[in-house]
Amino acid sequence: MSFTPTLVYAESTPNPATMKFVANRLIIEPLKTVEYLNTDEATGSPLALDLFKGGYVKSLFFKSNFVTITKSDAVEWAPIVSAVREFLQDYFTKGLPVIDVYPEKTETENELTGNIDVSSENPEDKIINLLDEYIRPAVEQDGGAITFRSFENGIVTVALQGSCSGCPSSKVTLKSGIENLLKRMVPEVKEVVAQDE
Repeated sequence: MSFTPTLVYAESTPNPATMKFVANRLIIEPLKTVEYLNTDEATGSPLALDLFKGGYVKSLFFKSNFVTITKSDAVEWAPIVSAVREFLQDYFTKGLPVIDVYPEKTETENELTGNIDVSSENPEDKIINLLDEYIRPAVEQDGGAITFRSFENGIVTVALQGSCSGCPSSKVTLKSGIENLLKRMVPEVKEVVAQDE
């Protein structure tokens, strides 16, 4: 039985504790994002369980063709990054299952869809469109994800996942980048805050 080789490369992220491992093909269903913060949450993912067994993983974030790994404080990336890349490359090349059962989303999770009418007068629709079109691609490039949670009393609440979760520069990005853009484009916005997961 022959397998099509999958190439994997590692990218650093703004968060020094995380590394983004990118494959040259999809590794999970398109438009899905999955985050595992511990082994108990990862029961539906054979790959996540294998990675947690290594003892260096604090959390995992899967999106289309990449997995972002946040390491524990007990290890440094330099001695393990090549081994992790090779492990993932071998795993994907063999066609082993990444996620068997996707976690169910809670009712409060609103995925950014890109299907919002730009001309809408509804501030929430404008916010979701701006996050989807301008913010999400940049956040994904850095190995993370942003999810709209709510807009109430001028406050936009978002959830940050992957490399953005716990990143030292995420507060600056949230305030000087995301908040400034939304305030400028949607006058009803007074503040943007990250939901504590």
